[in-house]
Amino acid sequence: MTGGRAREKQQRAVLQVLLDDHGGTYAEEAGIKLRDTPQPLYRLLVLAHLLSARIRASVALAAARELSDAGMRSPRAMREASWQDRVDALGRGGYRRYDERTATQLGDGAELLLERYGGDLRRMRKQADGDLDELRGLLREVPGLGPAGVDIFLREVQSVWPEAGPLLDEKALQGARRLGVADDPGTLLELADDADPAHLAAALVRAALDKDLAGSVMEHAAA
Repeated sequence: MTGGRAREKQQRAVLQVLLDDHGGTYAEEAGIKLRDTPQPLYRLLVLAHLLSARIRASVALAAARELSDAGMRSPRAMREASWQDRVDALGRGGYRRYDERTATQLGDGAELLLERYGGDLRRMRKQADGDLDELRGLLREVPGLGPAGVDIFLREVQSVWPEAGPLLDEKALQGARRLGVADDPGTLLELADDADPAHLAAALVRAALDKDLAGSVMEHAAA
């Protein structure tokens, strides 16, 4: 086997192990059954907001589950919950460094979504009309949702909004570099046998965030 073929085989093995062991999306981990319907889309937006802070992903996921368990699964429910209710739910998830500011942003974001889109993110999608830059701009108008949060939302929502993908953002490409595989999105998708981009992106992000996870994947792939 030539050096190039051997290299390709090894990269395919790394990505296969990564997907097999860590290929669930963050939405799935948060208990969100993502569909192109208002409630799961909103819950994903909240999750993207929480994940974008400088806080452990496990804490953001726990906080998202607490908000959901407290009934804050729609913009209307989020707006009607008291600020203290939001703070308390975030605190139960361990999201304490940013709980007060985030509680305010979640309330303001819910208000914006209700006023402009009737609480339905599909209306935002329709307004963007397939223009990804326009969609990014509209998402950025949601309080607390910066560039990182927009990337998180888009890389997860691409499984139900195809115009958002295939998207492997910079954080996913950092994971690819840590794993020693190609960091070109097209090449990565080909090496991963055209795996679902949302699952591949989530797996690569986990490798970017966890050095030990990446090392374990490479060791397993080489065995």
